[in-house]
Amino acid sequence: MNQPLDEGPFFHGTKADLREGDLLSAGFRSNYRPEVVMNHIYFTALRDGAGLAAELAAGETEPRVYVVEPTGAFEDDPNVTDKKFPGNPTRSYRSRAPLRVLSEVTDWTRLEPEALRAWKERLAAILADERGEIIN
Repeated sequence: MNQPLDEGPFFHGTKADLREGDLLSAGFRSNYRPEVVMNHIYFTALRDGAGLAAELAAGETEPRVYVVEPTGAFEDDPNVTDKKFPGNPTRSYRSRAPLRVLSEVTDWTRLEPEALRAWKERLAAILADERGEIIN
């Protein structure tokens, strides 16, 4: 993997209640395709991008955003980079190495209910399309 040219800070959105020092790792089911066990852990350099991921994550608990630190090499996330957007405008990354939680962020922008519903409908349509596969 080539090291992307982004120094962060980096964020991870989830519905998990985490603490400083916790490690997030690959090997869990995808939030978007539960039949897929992920080979990578995903993160972004955009606080609100992590917030969107948290709001779309599986589960009924409150979405949370954490500042994270990669513990190893990482690469551009091919699920949203050149496959769907030229370059990496979402500043989204993935790693096989764990992410260390540094702190929780509370000043990210929550989606209005209508916007969240639209995102969930869009995601469902993408996943219903056989071409909406996850590059794992």
